[in-house]
Amino acid sequence: MHTRRLFLGSLAATLSPALSAKEAKPLAGVFPIVQTPFTAGNKLDLKTLANEIRFLDRTGVQGVVWPQLASEYSELTMEERMAGMDAVVSAARNLKPAVVLGVQGPDIATALQYVKHAESLAPDALIALPPRDAKDKTKVLEYYKAIGQNCDRPLFAQTIGDMSVGFVMQMIADVPHLHFIKDEAGQTLPRLSEYRRKTTPALRGIFTGGHGKTMLDELARGAKGTMPGVPFADLYVHVWEAWQRGDKAKAMDAFAKTMLLVTQVTAYGIPALKYLLELRGVFPNHITRGNNRNSAFDEEAKTALKETMQFVKPLFKA
Repeated sequence: MHTRRLFLGSLAATLSPALSAKEAKPLAGVFPIVQTPFTAGNKLDLKTLANEIRFLDRTGVQGVVWPQLASEYSELTMEERMAGMDAVVSAARNLKPAVVLGVQGPDIATALQYVKHAESLAPDALIALPPRDAKDKTKVLEYYKAIGQNCDRPLFAQTIGDMSVGFVMQMIADVPHLHFIKDEAGQTLPRLSEYRRKTTPALRGIFTGGHGKTMLDELARGAKGTMPGVPFADLYVHVWEAWQRGDKAKAMDAFAKTMLLVTQVTAYGIPALKYLLELRGVFPNHITRGNNRNSAFDEEAKTALKETMQFVKPLFKA
């Protein structure tokens, strides 16, 4: 009963205040961080990126997010990021998922170029990681203020490092349009409880990351949603849907199967996420850029991933 009361209280907060004209789709649920496909020649594969969005729609997710850390955004040129935004928004048109576009940059001037382009595409929301000098909280606040003052739709801030809940609440108060947080700083579960204690009407939702390793506990503490990887997003959807129905037993059963793959991709990293998408027929390869390769991702890893995928296959929606 305690868990159900927390859920009902979270749902009431979700429904108030009312959606603005710029927020046509609810911002709650499973919002995967979209992986970035590359061609055999190491070029951004826009066709496959669009196919990935359509695949996610078939899995039943409530939203899509691109490009963030798991999207290898730091390995993309500005031209690639803007072209990718175009492809994601175009592919998602008339589909169910809300679209959240990443606009972070190494500095304010660069971030505002991404904000301008993203705003022209009218996504459902924007998200930004902090700037490179995230240890200087005055600069972090200035950075988010600049983004908030130049956008016209809900903004997510992603927390990292030592961004305390108190500092985040200061940002919520000072930054226009900043209503959502993707929290990946410190220990997730006690931070969620602290957000709940300090919440204000301006804070409309906390999302979590980290592959949703404690997803059920996160939901019980009031999380609005989760931002996992793409390849087994339908498993997270089963967990979310069962939780919304108040069916804790089914949520736990689906989550147990989800954790089998979470454990593996935590060990093998982005190459594993892309390999799983290759196994599901979404990606033509599992090419990564920069330092995202992982020596632990070898032929034995591939065999293990194949076996787990076969085990959880009955839960696939797409």
